[in-house]
Amino acid sequence: QVQLVESGGGLVQAGGSLRLSCVVSTSTFSSKAMGWYRRAPGKQRELVARITTGGTTYYADFLKGRFTISRDNAKNTVYLQMNSLTPEDTAVYYCNSVWTPWSWGQGTQVTVSS
Repeated sequence: QVQLVESGGGLVQAGGSLRLSCVVSTSTFSSKAMGWYRRAPGKQRELVARITTGGTTYYADFLKGRFTISRDNAKNTVYLQMNSLTPEDTAVYYCNSVWTPWSWGQGTQVTVSS
């Protein structure tokens, strides 16, 4: 069973930065488009950013260029660099394969204080 282990979250003040990591336990990682998702309190999980197998990136419109997704296939890891954080970014962040998702991991909590 594929495991997704997210890390790097925490408590940060508005305007701060965090870098999230997600390690995926599968030999097929490099063949998967990967995404970062988030679930804010009382809201549905939403796609924040995704990266193709070739490294092309796509972002949700509301991010306005503040986040950057990247991947390291040698480490089976996908990253999310988050800058200029606002309280509205407070959520649990998850990673998963975009088109053939596995069971969700525990996620990593990001809390942004004003």
